[in-house]
Amino acid sequence: MATMTAPSSALARPTPPAAPAAWKPHHNPWAIALTVTLATFMEVLDTSIANVALPHIAGTLGASSEEATWVLTSYLVSSAIVLPISGWLSNRFGRKRFYMVCVALFTICSFLCGIANTLPLLIVARILQGAGGGGLAPSEQAILADTFPVEKRGQAFAVYGMAVVVAPAIGPTLGGWITDNFNWHWIFFINIPIGLISLYLSNRMVEDPPHLKERMEQAKHLKIDFLGLGLVALGVGCLEFTLDKGQEKDWFGDPMIRTFAILAAVTLIFFTWWEWHHPDPIVDLKLLKNRNFGTAVFLQLILGMVLFGSTVLIPQYLQGLLGYTAERAGMVLSPAGFVMMIMMFVAGRSLGKFDPRLMVCLGYLVTAIGIFNLTRLDLNAAFGTVTLWRMLQVIGLAFIFIPISTLNYVGVPASKTNQISSLSNFARNLGGSAGTALLTTYLARNAQVQQVTLSANVVRGSVPYNLYMDRMKEMLMSQGMSAANASQMAVGQAYQQMLRQASMLSYKNAFAILACTIFLLTPLPFIMRLPPKRAKPDPEAMGGH
Repeated sequence: MATMTAPSSALARPTPPAAPAAWKPHHNPWAIALTVTLATFMEVLDTSIANVALPHIAGTLGASSEEATWVLTSYLVSSAIVLPISGWLSNRFGRKRFYMVCVALFTICSFLCGIANTLPLLIVARILQGAGGGGLAPSEQAILADTFPVEKRGQAFAVYGMAVVVAPAIGPTLGGWITDNFNWHWIFFINIPIGLISLYLSNRMVEDPPHLKERMEQAKHLKIDFLGLGLVALGVGCLEFTLDKGQEKDWFGDPMIRTFAILAAVTLIFFTWWEWHHPDPIVDLKLLKNRNFGTAVFLQLILGMVLFGSTVLIPQYLQGLLGYTAERAGMVLSPAGFVMMIMMFVAGRSLGKFDPRLMVCLGYLVTAIGIFNLTRLDLNAAFGTVTLWRMLQVIGLAFIFIPISTLNYVGVPASKTNQISSLSNFARNLGGSAGTALLTTYLARNAQVQQVTLSANVVRGSVPYNLYMDRMKEMLMSQGMSAANASQMAVGQAYQQMLRQASMLSYKNAFAILACTIFLLTPLPFIMRLPPKRAKPDPEAMGGH
């Protein structure tokens, strides 16, 4: 009997921590999932639409193209600052309250962006809009993690993931259509009805679980870490600015970039030390000691680099080298978004049946093969071919995103759900910013190397060179050009062709490096622990609830 008593008492001890898992929301969990996904769709869609409309915004407001990029940069910096502190804000003021404030702020500022008639006013509105948008994704993931039991979280994150991947896929096409047929103001106005619906549904559906209410009561007696807030805002803001503007300003060759980079490094190092020793940290960095979460954060960082990096590279290739319009380039990406939507559903359904670590491993492997396949792109690639290869490239991403999002929470107390969501989203966004910055820099530098290599192989007077020049001169003269002008123009055409080929080779190399990096990550998921088998008495408790 003694041997029977010990296990029962051992099982009795963990009951208080398990209580939050037994909590059930009053409304249907899937209705809550669709409600919070609506705001995600609005926020992600707005980001991708704004990219397409940038030239129109610059032209209307009388700004240069460089000045107009602040419309994007201001949003990214503001959003990046709020992301890591959103978990603390949710614990302090209540997750539902914080989430609804973010939705309201994003919606109101969308209206202000739409009516802006000067660039400074638009940038201020975008800063405030970014502050609202930055708090949405972490809050939504934390809400899903608390709303659904462990065995159904994969399917819940699949619904959330659909919005994350479909919105950027249709964003460029929709943005191009709106700006061509109406004007850029409407890319912001379309957020208003979605935001109002989201606010109404969130007020009715979303609720804070008991463990979060207890956490709020405890937080009221703790002093606010104003120094931590200031440090994270300054450090992350400077880091995001450095990554976003680095290539444009020639990185450390520019004194402003050097200053911001040093400031970011010093501030973030001090912030890490300060938060590590603080009793109520703004960002709970000690969570990274958890093997599952630490590995998941690193994998989220790489996922951000892949997802954002490839989404930036392909449209640039199509527009810069194949002469596609922004709308047509968006049409290449759109089918891949719907493929990912289907694969999100498949991955969500598969999660409980297979080892999630194996799913992540295979996801990275398939993604690596898909990206390496893009090295076959050339200057004569057909629309259908690029579309198909992009669709093949994204098949594995769902099998990375959903298992990682689920394994994030293994072995972490329910009271830390908000911190987990904010840190993992911050890692993914930081990976996206870093990946985009590094790839853009690599393309510019490698294209110059390829130019030197190609020009060294051009031998004036050689048979291939003479044949090419003769063909070009004949073609130009057939259009009515004089022999002297045609000869001069042929040299220019040959040089332009060499530049295009050099740029194409740099894209091929970038895809190859990205593919190799992802392939090297395939063993890493197995570092993570699976949920212990004995944690599965939860369904019995749920049944008795």
